[in-house]
Amino acid sequence: MIRKSKGIPKPDFENILKVLSNEKPDRPTLFEFFLNEDLYSHLAGEEMGKKPDNLEKLKVLIKAFYKAGYDYATIPSSYTGTMTFPKNEFHELASRSINEGCMISDRESFENYPWPDPQVGNYDIYHQLAPGVPEGMKLIACAPGGVLENIIDIVGYETLCIMSLTDPLLTEEIFNEIGSRLVDYYKIVVTYDSVGALIVNDDWGFKTQTMFDIETMRKHVFPWHKRIVEVIHESGKPAILHSCGYMNDVFDDIINDMKYDGKHSFEDGIMPVEEVITKWGNEIAIMGGIDLDFLARSSPEKIRKRARKLLELTADSGGFALGSGNSIPDYIPFEHYFSMIKTVTDDR
Repeated sequence: MIRKSKGIPKPDFENILKVLSNEKPDRPTLFEFFLNEDLYSHLAGEEMGKKPDNLEKLKVLIKAFYKAGYDYATIPSSYTGTMTFPKNEFHELASRSINEGCMISDRESFENYPWPDPQVGNYDIYHQLAPGVPEGMKLIACAPGGVLENIIDIVGYETLCIMSLTDPLLTEEIFNEIGSRLVDYYKIVVTYDSVGALIVNDDWGFKTQTMFDIETMRKHVFPWHKRIVEVIHESGKPAILHSCGYMNDVFDDIINDMKYDGKHSFEDGIMPVEEVITKWGNEIAIMGGIDLDFLARSSPEKIRKRARKLLELTADSGGFALGSGNSIPDYIPFEHYFSMIKTVTDDR
């Protein structure tokens, strides 16, 4: 059991729940999708990479979230040994083409694809982690990618665009195979008491538009998200959408059709989070939002100033948790990250 030491704020998952209910939390609250291994190790005071297995690595991750002042810890599915969709190997670069990794291009390759069984995997890791979760905290679980992310990884973006026109039946069948498995995945994860909320992670857009026209998104992607959110809500837990790219034309779908409780991932080049809060903050919780480029390039003083203004903007309305617009990758200087979170933790 991790013990609270002097200077570490007491976690309280109720604050995240209030944010996701679009209410004012009892105090300013932090949110981050994930950090990075170096930062986890720095925060926890233990080398995450030297741990012998994923269970021990996740214990370091939980300790890091606790030490940084979060009310939860996000558990990446890649550490749990649960369902993943097999993909071809692709070039290991900082970025890669969304046309790489094609495993399904026609009916024959579809029928030969090794579809994963959602029931197989070490879901019990959520139970094994529970005794080490500090009092007041909960885990937030996420999936091995989303509906659109996985089909693009398996089919390739250009191939999928062509297939949707030349073989709409096969396109629909692939979406259904992926979507139904993700629904089953969430049906399992929501049953664990240690899991207090769930993230549905699925990137939908480029900088200026969604990856497909909105009607295609509404036909193939959104219905599966609606079903996943229903599964999460049936368990009495909130659902957070993490999706990068242009979302401005589909916020009504996110809020009123899929009924997500919170939205995460924002970019100044698309719409600064301050504008998102003004436009949609009364309808859905806004999670994080400080642009990664701003976080990487700005001075700690400018970062702290923007963070404080965000907290002031949402002080009366609530429905906001402070954090980055996406995550904390390893190119973000530690000092910049700490200048952001200390606007919350220094006042506790």
